[in-house]
Amino acid sequence: MGTGPENVRVSIITIALNAGDTIAQTFEAMLAQTYRGPIEYILKDGGSTDATLKVAEEYRERFEARNIEFRVFSEPDKGIYDAMNRGIDLTTGEIVGMINADDRYEPGCIEAVVKKYNETGFDLCFGNLRIVMPSGKSFVKKARYRRYTTSRDWNHPTQFVKRSVYDRFRFRCLNISDDMDLYFAVKKTDAKIVVIDEVLADFTIGGVSTKIPARQIPERIHRRYMVYRINGYSRAYIIECVAFELVKYLGARFG
Repeated sequence: MGTGPENVRVSIITIALNAGDTIAQTFEAMLAQTYRGPIEYILKDGGSTDATLKVAEEYRERFEARNIEFRVFSEPDKGIYDAMNRGIDLTTGEIVGMINADDRYEPGCIEAVVKKYNETGFDLCFGNLRIVMPSGKSFVKKARYRRYTTSRDWNHPTQFVKRSVYDRFRFRCLNISDDMDLYFAVKKTDAKIVVIDEVLADFTIGGVSTKIPARQIPERIHRRYMVYRINGYSRAYIIECVAFELVKYLGARFG
């Protein structure tokens, strides 16, 4: 558990590859954080050839002025979850959050997470998520934690994990649902998981994980289903997997 309201060191990781058009909004949201304790912000770039790294350097002085330790690492990787694992290796904080280069934290996100951490000493927490459609319309996806396991209750962009948990669990780099796989794996243990009933982040439909060609939907359904199965869940979850991927595709296409 943290030692005080402003003494918990928080590491945030952003994974990027050619995100020069969107990453500034992610940076601005980090600068707007109300938490005044120590923040380590790691940009793990996959070898961008656009303006991503230039934009990052343009923000360096502003991060330093805000006392945010900004670290940039650019190297090829084997995909988004391999990049996340590499980012985790670089962290020195007590708790770790991840926000993609086309998403953003709400201003009070880290402060709310640290407050909950000091109250509970959680191993993993997550909160409500604002989903922003291509049209600009948005809605809030509520977070819940209950015995029945479903990804519909869980929001990866709002997830924060105690760093020591990552010593036991990493992304297996199996498929696009690796984030869900890690959550399910942690959930099966005696880990303390808590929910924060606040909107912690904004997730943009149309980002790296939601640009889905129709021909890929069957494979995505299969991969999502296999995550449920390898974690010991019923074959009945195929229904949820079909519904989830279809809604995600239609939302990105017509939202």
